[in-house]
Order: sequence, then structure tokens, then C-alpha cells
Amino acid sequence: MIIEARTISRGQASGEVLISREPIGFLGGVDPESGFVIEKGHPLEGKNISGRVLVFPNGKGSTVGSYVMLQLAKNKKAPAAIINISAEPIIVVGAIISKIPMVDKPGKDVFALLKDGMMVEVDGDKGTIQID
Repeated sequence: MIIEARTISRGQASGEVLISREPIGFLGGVDPESGFVIEKGHPLEGKNISGRVLVFPNGKGSTVGSYVMLQLAKNKKAPAAIINISAEPIIVVGAIISKIPMVDKPGKDVFALLKDGMMVEVDGDKGTIQID
């Protein structure tokens, strides 16, 4: 199945889905050295985002979050790709400078269709999400 979406950051990547129905703040929410979510009480607390297709509604928090995403990429701990419902500037800038493929505004309800551990491919050039 292919889901149409809006291109945010170009590139293609595939990986296992990791879903959060809650926004993610990268500054103070994700450890840039390990890729683990460290925000207390977050649904993904204790889970690692490295190499995963990270699905969440939108970002939150400080603009420094973009640079945390870049540090994750430099440490090879960044998500393989990002799918947002509605992208906001912090995550957009972080994905672009980190070269993480990203799409938003999916044409179907990704929270209903995707489950943790499923394999998907995000094509930031075409603006598509392919479910394997």
C-alpha cells in the first residue's frame, strides 16, 4: 500500500515503525548520544529511535531541538525517517539539516494503519509512504 504525503525533507529510507501519538521534543526529550527517549512520562520513554521510522503528530519545545536532531545524525543515532501529521519548523529544520527523509500530511490515518515494528519506506522525494 502506498500513502501519498507532502515532502518535507528529501531522500529515501526504510525501517521499522516506532509510533507516538504524543508530540516529541528533542531538546531534553531524546538523548543525542544514544537515541533513547528520556522525557519522563512520554509514551516512548526508554525506547530507542535510532534507525526507526519515527511516526508522531508534531514536534514541541525549543528550537535547539533541531540541533539535537543533527547531533543524533552525527552520532549515527537518528531516526531513519520521520512521518508527521503536521510538521512544524523545529522538526522540519532538524530533518533537513540532518538529511533525514521526512513527510507530513499523510492522505490516510497512519495511526490506524501503522503499528510498531512494521516495515515501511518513506520517500521524501516523491512524498510517499510504502507499507511492506
